[in-house]
Amino acid sequence: MSERSAQGTGPVSFSERLAGSQAFAVLFKEGMALVEETASYLDGPGRQDSKRLERAAALAYATESMRLTTRLMQLASWLLLHRAVKEGEMSLAQANKEKTKVKLSLDHRADADAMRALPERLADLIQRSLMLLDRVRRLDATIHNVASERGQNNPVERQLGLLKAAFERGAQ
Repeated sequence: MSERSAQGTGPVSFSERLAGSQAFAVLFKEGMALVEETASYLDGPGRQDSKRLERAAALAYATESMRLTTRLMQLASWLLLHRAVKEGEMSLAQANKEKTKVKLSLDHRADADAMRALPERLADLIQRSLMLLDRVRRLDATIHNVASERGQNNPVERQLGLLKAAFERGAQ
C-alpha cells in the first residue's frame, strides 16, 4: 500500500504510478539509447553508407533518415515529458496538456522496395524506432485515457482537477 493511500489522503492515481513505474524506466532507457545509437550511426558510418548508394537508394536513405530522426525526436520529447512527471517536476495534468505538442503519429513507413534498398543498419534502426513508437503509444493511451476517463466520469474529481490547475497557474 502506498504512503498516500495509507494516510487516507486520496486514491492512488494509476496513471501517475504507471508513468513512474519500472516499465517506464526501462522504456525511457531504451528510447534514449536508440536516439544516441541513431545519431552515432547517421553522423558516422551512415554517411559512408549513403555515399555508396545508387541515386534512387540515396534518395530513399535521405527520406527515411529524416523520418527516423523526426520520429525519434518526438519519442524523446514524450519520454522526457513523462520523466518530468515521474520525478515530480510536473503533474500528469500538465504533461497531458504539453503532450499535445508531441505528435506520436509520425510512423510513415517506407514501401518494401525502399526498405530493401537501405543499408541494413538503417533499416534496423527504423524498425526498432517503429516498435518503440508502438510501445510508447500504448503506454500513452493507458496513462492519459485513464486520467481523462476518471475526470470525465467523476464530476467532483473533474472540478477538483480544475481547481488544482487554477492554483498551479496562480502559484507560477
